Amino acid sequence: MFSFFKKFKKSADAPLDAPQEESVEAAEDEEISDAELERQALTAEAPSSEVAQPEAPAEPSAPVVPASPVEPETDHSKEYWQGRTESQWARVPETDQASEEIVPPPEPDPVAKKSWISRLRHGLSKTSSNLTGIFVSAKIDEDLYEELETALLMSDAGVDATEFLLESLREKVRAERLTDASQVKAALRELLIDLLRPLEKSLMLGRAQPLVMMIAGVNGVGKTTSIGKLAKHLQRFNQSVLLAAGDTFRAAAREQLTVWGERNNVTVIAQESGDAAAVIYDAVGAARARKIDVMMADTAGRLPTQLHLMEELRKVRRVIAKAMPDAPHEVLLVIDANTGQNALAQVKAFDDALGLTGLVVTKLDGTAKGGILAAIARQRPVPVYFIGVGEKVEDLQPFSAEEFADALLG
Repeated sequence: MFSFFKKFKKSADAPLDAPQEESVEAAEDEEISDAELERQALTAEAPSSEVAQPEAPAEPSAPVVPASPVEPETDHSKEYWQGRTESQWARVPETDQASEEIVPPPEPDPVAKKSWISRLRHGLSKTSSNLTGIFVSAKIDEDLYEELETALLMSDAGVDATEFLLESLREKVRAERLTDASQVKAALRELLIDLLRPLEKSLMLGRAQPLVMMIAGVNGVGKTTSIGKLAKHLQRFNQSVLLAAGDTFRAAAREQLTVWGERNNVTVIAQESGDAAAVIYDAVGAARARKIDVMMADTAGRLPTQLHLMEELRKVRRVIAKAMPDAPHEVLLVIDANTGQNALAQVKAFDDALGLTGLVVTKLDGTAKGGILAAIARQRPVPVYFIGVGEKVEDLQPFSAEEFADALLG
């Protein structure tokens, strides 16, 4: 291709009185009569606009840079975030720099939002009753602080978070000269929101294809069920999903994940027996070949106190990185809110072993230990992506500090 352009340039720069070079070059391909040579000579002396120009190649090997910079049209990454009080995930596209118009997120469904808030309040009612009852016709004295301390400790907020909240509340009451119990309750709500706010984080999709998510957790926390619910949510935003049944030690886990795959029309990569890392490795390869958007890998339940089992999880993470160098992009831990301080111990152990990027807190419905999120925020602030208050798909929603504080103190 490059030799073709070179020949054309050479003949164009040649002097008009030397057409013989072009004729000799053409004669190498076929015989040309004297009349034809004479016609070519006359054409070289008086070129016309009808002379055929060489056709540009259909697909040049090097990109053509335009004379003036033009903003290319980019495929913006998709951002899925909590939306604070929204009951459904909100998609917020990035601002197009070429246009000053900002596309707002979709309006939340008021009915669905109200339904979610109601379920969250009902789920945290046992924790809330111990806290809100203190402020009924109470005086602002030392007895109030002692009762509040007891209630926070009973909710598994932990000593660190309890002391932090009480000390901050005392200072706020003095600084703002609060004299009414309802004012103290509102002040505690603000402090709790500020404490939990760092746990809010958006789930970013579209930064890799596939986006590989490794899901870990001990047995019985609802790990496999949470994966099925997440797959359903992702499909609502036109994300193709593939699941890997990496829990090869428990047949029920594979069957449960297969049921979720059939329910959501999602492919599940599974083997009846074999190494979990090998199954997930094959799943990553299949997701890349099929250009799947999100690949979620279930893993076997591991107790953090069993070091040899935790080492197998590290092996799975290393194998995923071999299948795709920058993977896994998300390492999520599913914890049961009913386990209280034990859940905090799990967060610390799995974070040290795998480097967690987010949490999924399940079974908040009916628990009296909802204060565990305050303990996590103080001692190991791993972002909480989702919280669950039931078995239905819509019972798993993004975490919002304001919604959570309102459910506890509302």
